[in-house]
Amino acid sequence: MPDQPHQPTPAGRPDAGPYDALLLLSFGGPEGPDDVLPFLENVTHGRGIPRERLKEVGQHYFLFGGVSPINAQNRALLDAIRKDFADGGLDLPVYWGNRNWTPYLTDTLRSMSDAGHRRILVLATSAYASYSGCRQYRENLAASLAVLAEEGREPLRIDKLRHYFNHPGFVEPMIQATLDALAELPAAVRDGARLAFTTHSIPVTAADTSGPVPGHGDGGAYVAQHLDTARVIADAVQAATGVERDWQLVYQSRSGAPHIPWLEPDICDHLTDVHAAGAPAVVMVPIGFVSDHMEVTYDLDTEAAARAGELGLPVSRAATVGADPRFAAAVRDLVLERAATERGLAPRRCALGTLGPSHDICPAGCCPARTPLPAAAGID
Repeated sequence: MPDQPHQPTPAGRPDAGPYDALLLLSFGGPEGPDDVLPFLENVTHGRGIPRERLKEVGQHYFLFGGVSPINAQNRALLDAIRKDFADGGLDLPVYWGNRNWTPYLTDTLRSMSDAGHRRILVLATSAYASYSGCRQYRENLAASLAVLAEEGREPLRIDKLRHYFNHPGFVEPMIQATLDALAELPAAVRDGARLAFTTHSIPVTAADTSGPVPGHGDGGAYVAQHLDTARVIADAVQAATGVERDWQLVYQSRSGAPHIPWLEPDICDHLTDVHAAGAPAVVMVPIGFVSDHMEVTYDLDTEAAARAGELGLPVSRAATVGADPRFAAAVRDLVLERAATERGLAPRRCALGTLGPSHDICPAGCCPARTPLPAAAGID
Protein backbone atom coordinates (compact mmCIF):
# COMPACT_ATOMS: atom_id res chain seq x y z
CA MET A 1 0.00 0.00 0.00
CA PRO A 2 1.47 3.41 -0.91
CA ASP A 3 2.49 5.86 1.77
CA GLN A 4 -0.50 7.99 2.75
CA PRO A 5 -0.79 11.15 4.85
CA HIS A 6 -2.79 11.14 8.06
CA GLN A 7 -6.43 11.07 7.00
CA PRO A 8 -8.88 13.76 8.15
CA THR A 9 -12.49 13.10 9.02
CA PRO A 10 -15.14 13.99 6.44
CA ALA A 11 -15.45 17.36 8.16
CA GLY A 12 -11.75 17.99 7.54
CA ARG A 13 -10.62 17.36 11.10
CA PRO A 14 -7.80 14.91 11.96
CA ASP A 15 -9.12 11.49 12.87
CA ALA A 16 -7.84 9.55 15.90
CA GLY A 17 -10.35 6.74 15.37
CA PRO A 18 -10.61 4.00 16.50
CA TYR A 19 -9.08 5.55 19.65
CA ASP A 20 -11.17 7.64 22.01
CA ALA A 21 -8.56 8.84 24.55
CA LEU A 22 -4.82 9.27 25.17
CA LEU A 23 -3.15 8.33 28.47
CA LEU A 24 0.11 9.98 29.52
CA LEU A 25 1.83 7.28 31.59
CA SER A 26 4.73 8.32 33.80
CA PHE A 27 6.86 7.43 36.81
CA GLY A 28 5.49 9.82 39.42
CA GLY A 29 7.26 11.62 42.22
CA PRO A 30 6.73 13.07 45.71
CA GLU A 31 5.18 16.50 46.08
CA GLY A 32 6.19 17.20 49.68
CA PRO A 33 8.50 15.93 52.45
CA ASP A 34 5.88 13.54 53.87
CA ASP A 35 5.57 11.87 50.46
CA VAL A 36 9.25 10.98 50.01
CA LEU A 37 9.57 7.71 51.95
CA PRO A 38 6.16 6.32 50.89
CA PHE A 39 7.06 7.14 47.28
CA LEU A 40 10.43 5.38 47.54
CA GLU A 41 8.73 2.38 49.14
CA ASN A 42 6.43 2.23 46.12
CA VAL A 43 9.38 2.42 43.74
CA THR A 44 11.33 -0.34 45.49
CA HIS A 45 8.40 -2.57 46.46
CA GLY A 46 9.42 -6.22 46.63
CA ARG A 47 13.16 -5.56 46.35
CA GLY A 48 13.94 -5.83 50.07
CA ILE A 49 15.78 -2.50 50.31
CA PRO A 50 16.23 -1.46 53.96
CA ARG A 51 14.35 1.63 55.13
CA GLU A 52 17.65 3.24 56.19
CA ARG A 53 18.87 3.04 52.60
CA LEU A 54 15.64 4.64 51.41
CA LYS A 55 16.20 7.48 53.87
CA GLU A 56 19.65 8.05 52.34
CA VAL A 57 18.17 8.25 48.84
CA GLY A 58 15.43 10.48 50.18
CA GLN A 59 18.02 13.13 51.02
CA HIS A 60 18.22 13.88 47.30
CA TYR A 61 14.57 14.91 47.39
CA PHE A 62 14.88 16.82 50.67
CA LEU A 63 17.49 19.05 49.03
CA PHE A 64 14.58 20.25 46.90
CA GLY A 65 11.97 20.52 49.64
CA GLY A 66 10.84 16.92 49.23
CA VAL A 67 9.34 17.74 45.83
CA SER A 68 10.25 16.01 42.59
CA PRO A 69 9.87 18.25 39.53
CA ILE A 70 8.35 15.42 37.49
CA ASN A 71 4.68 15.90 38.39
CA ALA A 72 4.71 19.63 37.61
CA GLN A 73 6.51 18.86 34.35
CA ASN A 74 3.90 16.26 33.44
CA ARG A 75 1.17 18.82 34.09
CA ALA A 76 2.97 21.24 31.76
CA LEU A 77 3.27 18.51 29.11
CA LEU A 78 -0.43 17.70 29.47
CA ASP A 79 -1.26 21.35 28.91
CA ALA A 80 1.02 21.49 25.86
CA ILE A 81 -0.48 18.33 24.33
CA ARG A 82 -4.04 19.48 24.94
CA LYS A 83 -3.29 22.87 23.40
CA ASP A 84 -1.65 21.28 20.37
CA PHE A 85 -4.58 18.90 19.90
CA ALA A 86 -7.06 21.76 20.15
CA ASP A 87 -5.06 23.98 17.78
CA GLY A 88 -4.70 21.09 15.33
CA GLY A 89 -8.39 20.21 15.44
CA LEU A 90 -7.82 16.83 17.09
CA ASP A 91 -10.71 15.99 19.41
CA LEU A 92 -9.10 13.49 21.78
CA PRO A 93 -9.20 13.78 25.58
CA VAL A 94 -5.89 13.37 27.39
CA TYR A 95 -5.50 11.75 30.83
CA TRP A 96 -2.53 11.19 33.13
CA GLY A 97 -1.57 8.27 35.37
CA ASN A 98 1.61 7.29 37.25
CA ARG A 99 3.36 4.11 38.22
CA ASN A 100 4.51 5.17 41.70
CA TRP A 101 2.51 8.17 42.90
CA THR A 102 -0.72 10.05 42.49
CA PRO A 103 -2.50 10.13 40.16
CA TYR A 104 -2.09 6.36 40.20
CA LEU A 105 -2.54 4.46 36.94
CA THR A 106 -5.38 2.24 38.19
CA ASP A 107 -7.34 5.25 39.42
CA THR A 108 -6.89 7.01 36.09
CA LEU A 109 -7.98 3.99 34.07
CA ARG A 110 -11.03 3.67 36.34
CA SER A 111 -11.89 7.31 35.60
CA MET A 112 -11.43 6.70 31.87
CA SER A 113 -13.72 3.68 32.07
CA ASP A 114 -16.33 5.74 33.93
CA ALA A 115 -16.15 8.34 31.16
CA GLY A 116 -16.96 5.67 28.57
CA HIS A 117 -13.54 5.28 26.96
CA ARG A 118 -12.77 1.83 25.54
CA ARG A 119 -9.92 2.25 23.01
CA ILE A 120 -6.99 3.98 24.65
CA LEU A 121 -3.57 5.00 23.34
CA VAL A 122 -0.68 5.30 25.80
CA LEU A 123 2.25 7.71 25.67
CA ALA A 124 4.95 6.64 28.13
CA THR A 125 7.44 9.28 29.30
CA SER A 126 10.33 7.10 28.14
CA ALA A 127 11.55 7.39 24.57
CA TYR A 128 13.67 4.23 24.37
CA ALA A 129 13.37 0.47 24.55
CA SER A 130 14.18 -1.09 27.93
CA TYR A 131 12.50 -3.09 30.67
CA SER A 132 11.92 -0.13 33.00
CA GLY A 133 11.06 2.24 30.15
CA CYS A 134 8.66 -0.01 28.25
CA ARG A 135 7.95 -3.57 29.41
CA GLN A 136 7.46 -2.55 33.05
CA TYR A 137 4.89 0.06 32.03
CA ARG A 138 3.13 -2.64 30.02
CA GLU A 139 3.14 -4.83 33.12
CA ASN A 140 1.67 -1.94 35.12
CA LEU A 141 -1.09 -1.60 32.52
CA ALA A 142 -1.87 -5.31 32.67
CA ALA A 143 -2.04 -5.25 36.48
CA SER A 144 -4.38 -2.25 36.46
CA LEU A 145 -6.61 -3.81 33.82
CA ALA A 146 -6.83 -6.95 35.97
CA VAL A 147 -8.08 -4.84 38.89
CA LEU A 148 -10.74 -3.25 36.70
CA ALA A 149 -11.77 -6.67 35.41
CA GLU A 150 -12.21 -7.89 38.99
CA GLU A 151 -14.54 -4.92 39.51
CA GLY A 152 -16.69 -6.23 36.67
CA ARG A 153 -15.94 -3.38 34.29
CA GLU A 154 -16.19 -3.60 30.53
CA PRO A 155 -12.77 -4.46 29.05
CA LEU A 156 -10.52 -1.67 27.81
CA ARG A 157 -8.27 -2.12 24.79
CA ILE A 158 -4.96 -0.34 25.23
CA ASP A 159 -2.21 0.23 22.67
CA LYS A 160 1.13 1.94 23.32
CA LEU A 161 2.67 4.50 20.99
CA ARG A 162 5.97 3.47 19.46
CA HIS A 163 9.34 4.54 20.85
CA TYR A 164 9.94 8.12 19.76
CA PHE A 165 13.68 8.53 20.43
CA ASN A 166 14.30 9.45 16.79
CA HIS A 167 11.14 11.40 16.01
CA PRO A 168 12.06 14.92 14.82
CA GLY A 169 9.80 16.44 17.47
CA PHE A 170 11.95 14.82 20.16
CA VAL A 171 15.38 15.23 18.54
CA GLU A 172 15.15 18.76 17.18
CA PRO A 173 14.46 20.39 20.58
CA MET A 174 17.52 18.53 21.91
CA ILE A 175 19.65 19.89 19.08
CA GLN A 176 18.60 23.45 19.93
CA ALA A 177 19.10 22.82 23.64
CA THR A 178 22.65 21.60 22.98
CA LEU A 179 23.42 24.73 20.96
CA ASP A 180 21.99 26.88 23.76
CA ALA A 181 24.13 25.05 26.34
CA LEU A 182 27.24 25.57 24.23
CA ALA A 183 26.47 29.28 24.12
CA GLU A 184 26.49 29.34 27.94
CA LEU A 185 30.15 28.30 28.06
CA PRO A 186 32.94 30.89 28.11
CA ALA A 187 33.92 31.78 24.54
CA ALA A 188 37.52 30.71 25.16
CA VAL A 189 36.55 27.06 25.73
CA ARG A 190 33.43 26.76 23.60
CA ASP A 191 34.96 25.39 20.41
CA GLY A 192 36.88 22.71 22.29
CA ALA A 193 33.94 21.56 24.39
CA ARG A 194 33.08 17.86 24.31
CA LEU A 195 29.51 16.57 24.27
CA ALA A 196 28.54 14.01 26.92
CA PHE A 197 25.21 12.43 26.00
CA THR A 198 23.74 11.05 29.21
CA THR A 199 21.09 8.47 29.96
CA HIS A 200 20.01 6.22 32.81
CA SER A 201 22.36 3.32 33.43
CA ILE A 202 20.70 -0.11 33.46
CA PRO A 203 22.08 -3.60 34.07
CA VAL A 204 24.15 -4.88 31.16
CA THR A 205 21.91 -7.93 30.90
CA ALA A 206 18.87 -5.68 30.58
CA ALA A 207 20.59 -3.64 27.88
CA ASP A 208 21.49 -6.79 25.97
CA THR A 209 17.85 -7.94 25.90
CA SER A 210 16.24 -4.54 25.33
CA GLY A 211 14.59 -5.31 22.02
CA PRO A 212 15.57 -5.84 18.39
CA VAL A 213 17.87 -3.60 16.40
CA PRO A 214 17.14 -3.57 12.65
CA GLY A 215 19.85 -5.59 10.92
CA HIS A 216 21.68 -6.39 14.18
CA GLY A 217 19.67 -9.07 15.95
CA ASP A 218 17.16 -9.42 18.76
CA GLY A 219 18.84 -7.40 21.53
CA GLY A 220 20.78 -4.24 22.30
CA ALA A 221 18.21 -1.65 21.27
CA TYR A 222 18.68 0.53 24.37
CA VAL A 223 22.29 1.42 23.61
CA ALA A 224 21.85 1.42 19.83
CA GLN A 225 18.93 3.85 19.97
CA HIS A 226 20.82 6.26 22.23
CA LEU A 227 23.92 6.13 20.04
CA ASP A 228 21.87 6.82 16.91
CA THR A 229 20.13 9.80 18.52
CA ALA A 230 23.41 11.15 19.89
CA ARG A 231 25.00 10.92 16.45
CA VAL A 232 22.14 12.86 14.85
CA ILE A 233 22.46 15.62 17.45
CA ALA A 234 26.26 15.77 17.23
CA ASP A 235 26.11 16.02 13.43
CA ALA A 236 23.50 18.77 13.58
CA VAL A 237 25.54 20.71 16.15
CA GLN A 238 28.60 20.40 13.93
CA ALA A 239 26.62 21.68 10.95
CA ALA A 240 25.35 24.66 12.97
CA THR A 241 28.68 25.61 14.56
CA GLY A 242 31.20 24.49 11.97
CA VAL A 243 33.09 22.63 14.72
CA GLU A 244 33.56 18.86 14.85
CA ARG A 245 33.44 17.79 18.50
CA ASP A 246 34.35 14.66 20.38
CA TRP A 247 31.30 13.06 21.95
CA GLN A 248 30.44 10.00 23.98
CA LEU A 249 27.39 8.24 25.37
CA VAL A 250 27.71 8.06 29.17
CA TYR A 251 25.46 6.95 32.01
CA GLN A 252 24.07 8.16 35.31
CA SER A 253 21.74 7.27 38.17
CA ARG A 254 22.94 3.72 38.78
CA SER A 255 20.98 2.15 41.64
CA GLY A 256 21.84 -1.56 41.57
CA ALA A 257 23.98 -3.83 43.71
CA PRO A 258 27.73 -3.26 43.21
CA HIS A 259 28.41 -6.84 42.04
CA ILE A 260 25.94 -6.59 39.12
CA PRO A 261 27.45 -5.03 35.94
CA TRP A 262 25.67 -1.88 34.81
CA LEU A 263 26.31 0.27 31.75
CA GLU A 264 29.36 2.55 32.09
CA PRO A 265 31.07 5.02 32.17
CA ASP A 266 29.31 7.07 34.81
CA ILE A 267 29.06 10.78 34.02
CA CYS A 268 31.20 11.78 37.01
CA ASP A 269 33.95 9.33 36.05
CA HIS A 270 33.70 10.58 32.48
CA LEU A 271 34.22 14.19 33.57
CA THR A 272 37.31 13.14 35.51
CA ASP A 273 38.71 11.23 32.54
CA VAL A 274 38.15 13.92 29.89
CA HIS A 275 39.56 16.58 32.18
CA ALA A 276 42.70 14.48 32.63
CA ALA A 277 42.87 14.12 28.83
CA GLY A 278 42.84 17.90 28.39
CA ALA A 279 39.23 18.65 27.45
CA PRO A 280 38.60 22.37 28.08
CA ALA A 281 34.84 22.03 28.74
CA VAL A 282 31.89 19.63 28.55
CA VAL A 283 28.24 20.01 27.63
CA MET A 284 26.03 17.40 29.28
CA VAL A 285 23.12 16.45 27.03
CA PRO A 286 20.49 14.32 28.84
CA ILE A 287 19.03 12.59 25.77
CA GLY A 288 17.71 9.72 27.88
CA PHE A 289 15.15 11.85 29.73
CA VAL A 290 11.95 13.55 28.62
CA SER A 291 11.94 16.19 31.36
CA ASP A 292 14.22 17.84 33.93
CA HIS A 293 13.11 15.60 36.79
CA MET A 294 15.08 14.55 39.88
CA GLU A 295 17.62 12.36 38.10
CA VAL A 296 18.56 15.37 35.99
CA THR A 297 18.42 18.07 38.65
CA TYR A 298 20.33 16.02 41.24
CA ASP A 299 22.58 13.65 39.28
CA LEU A 300 23.64 16.24 36.70
CA ASP A 301 22.92 19.72 38.04
CA THR A 302 24.06 18.85 41.57
CA GLU A 303 26.37 15.83 41.68
CA ALA A 304 28.06 16.04 38.26
CA ALA A 305 28.28 19.82 38.46
CA ALA A 306 30.02 19.46 41.84
CA ARG A 307 32.54 17.02 40.35
CA ALA A 308 33.24 19.45 37.51
CA GLY A 309 33.71 22.25 40.04
CA GLU A 310 36.25 20.18 41.95
CA LEU A 311 38.14 19.60 38.71
CA GLY A 312 37.94 23.21 37.56
CA LEU A 313 36.21 21.96 34.40
CA PRO A 314 33.67 24.32 32.81
CA VAL A 315 30.37 22.50 32.15
CA SER A 316 26.89 23.37 31.01
CA ARG A 317 23.79 21.25 30.71
CA ALA A 318 21.31 21.10 27.84
CA ALA A 319 17.61 21.19 28.68
CA THR A 320 15.37 18.22 28.05
CA VAL A 321 12.42 18.45 25.65
CA GLY A 322 9.89 18.92 28.48
CA ALA A 323 6.75 20.60 27.20
CA ASP A 324 8.35 21.98 24.03
CA PRO A 325 5.60 22.64 21.44
CA ARG A 326 7.55 20.57 18.90
CA PHE A 327 7.32 17.58 21.20
CA ALA A 328 3.62 18.11 21.76
CA ALA A 329 3.18 18.22 17.98
CA ALA A 330 5.16 14.98 17.74
CA VAL A 331 2.69 13.35 20.13
CA ARG A 332 -0.14 14.38 17.84
CA ASP A 333 1.76 13.00 14.85
CA LEU A 334 2.34 9.68 16.64
CA VAL A 335 -1.33 9.43 17.62
CA LEU A 336 -2.54 10.05 14.07
CA GLU A 337 0.09 7.70 12.67
CA ARG A 338 -1.01 4.84 14.91
CA ALA A 339 -4.70 5.56 14.35
CA ALA A 340 -4.25 5.50 10.58
CA THR A 341 -2.36 2.22 10.85
CA GLU A 342 -5.21 0.71 12.87
CA ARG A 343 -7.59 1.74 10.10
CA GLY A 344 -5.54 -0.16 7.53
CA LEU A 345 -3.67 2.80 6.02
CA ALA A 346 0.09 3.23 5.58
CA PRO A 347 0.84 6.66 7.09
CA ARG A 348 4.08 8.58 6.92
CA ARG A 349 6.29 7.50 9.87
CA CYS A 350 8.78 10.21 10.81
CA ALA A 351 12.24 9.18 12.03
CA LEU A 352 15.74 10.63 11.94
CA GLY A 353 19.01 8.69 12.01
CA THR A 354 19.67 5.23 10.65
CA LEU A 355 17.39 2.92 12.65
CA GLY A 356 14.05 3.96 11.19
CA PRO A 357 10.73 4.12 13.05
CA SER A 358 10.31 1.66 15.91
CA HIS A 359 7.75 -1.13 15.99
CA ASP A 360 4.16 -0.43 17.00
CA ILE A 361 3.69 -3.72 18.85
CA CYS A 362 6.38 -5.02 21.19
CA PRO A 363 7.36 -8.55 20.15
CA ALA A 364 7.28 -11.55 22.47
CA GLY A 365 10.34 -11.75 24.70
CA CYS A 366 11.21 -8.07 24.24
CA CYS A 367 12.81 -6.41 27.30
CA PRO A 368 12.16 -9.31 29.72
CA ALA A 369 12.58 -9.16 33.47
CA ARG A 370 14.03 -12.03 35.48
CA THR A 371 10.48 -12.95 36.50
CA PRO A 372 8.29 -11.26 33.88
CA LEU A 373 4.66 -10.52 34.65
CA PRO A 374 1.73 -10.37 32.22
CA ALA A 375 1.99 -7.31 30.00
CA ALA A 376 -0.60 -5.37 28.03
CA ALA A 377 -0.18 -3.40 24.80
CA GLY A 378 2.06 -5.90 23.03
CA ILE A 379 2.67 -9.57 22.46
CA ASP A 380 3.09 -10.99 25.95
